[in-house]
Amino acid sequence: MNNNLHSIVLGASSHKLLILHGFLGMSDNWKTLGKKWSELGFEVHLIDARNHGKSLHSNDFSYALMCADLKAYIAEHDIAHFDLLGHSMGGKTAMHFACENPENIKKLIVADIAPKAYPPHHDYIIDALKNLNFDLLKTRGEVDEVLSKDIHNPGVRQFLMKNLYWKSPGILGLKCNIDALSAHRHVVGQPLSTQLNFSGPSLFLRGSRSDYISTEDFSAIKVHFPTAEVKTIENAGHWLHAENPMAFSKAVLDFIFDKE
Repeated sequence: MNNNLHSIVLGASSHKLLILHGFLGMSDNWKTLGKKWSELGFEVHLIDARNHGKSLHSNDFSYALMCADLKAYIAEHDIAHFDLLGHSMGGKTAMHFACENPENIKKLIVADIAPKAYPPHHDYIIDALKNLNFDLLKTRGEVDEVLSKDIHNPGVRQFLMKNLYWKSPGILGLKCNIDALSAHRHVVGQPLSTQLNFSGPSLFLRGSRSDYISTEDFSAIKVHFPTAEVKTIENAGHWLHAENPMAFSKAVLDFIFDKE
């Protein structure tokens, strides 16, 4: 069966590490860390979620489907036992997957997301991307100028503009399926079901400048993930792996290799 998920595979090893990006991201966001970790002996799979990057475009979008996609991916690649790292939306997917498939997971690492519900907060970003008119916008600079009217943070715009590609000579487009993501925007903030739990080793990493995981969330994390550790990455916001990659990498590696 040909799986519908695109991935970048770095290194070759029996020690597999699968990485799931966040909402409106893609595998490319993790290439720098992925390359570093592959050089340390991991086989790193950077996976595009459905409707993101180069993976399948579908009108359907849910955490259940993203978990089913991942299950098909590991079957296709003959991966039985692996470490799983997910950021934001990818972290929610990783939580779901670990709870439903504990036999596959060696260690779970969740980056800056809790199992709770989150109110919609991507609307202005989704709408700004959805309203881009590529009949008029012919350069990346023009796209950046239009996006800057609604998205004031240049770092966020730079992250979003990784979705731009040349559909054909002179014609820009978005890699992500913005129509489907817009239609299912409510999915991203959905909580983990109260019935789900995973008793294996779990690490939750939060950015010191991010409000995605508060100290009040620690008890809820422990309900679902009783062995979980929660650690803070200093000098980092929600994109902690990009904002403080050295500290993030050290925390991940120390956890995987059981270093204190």
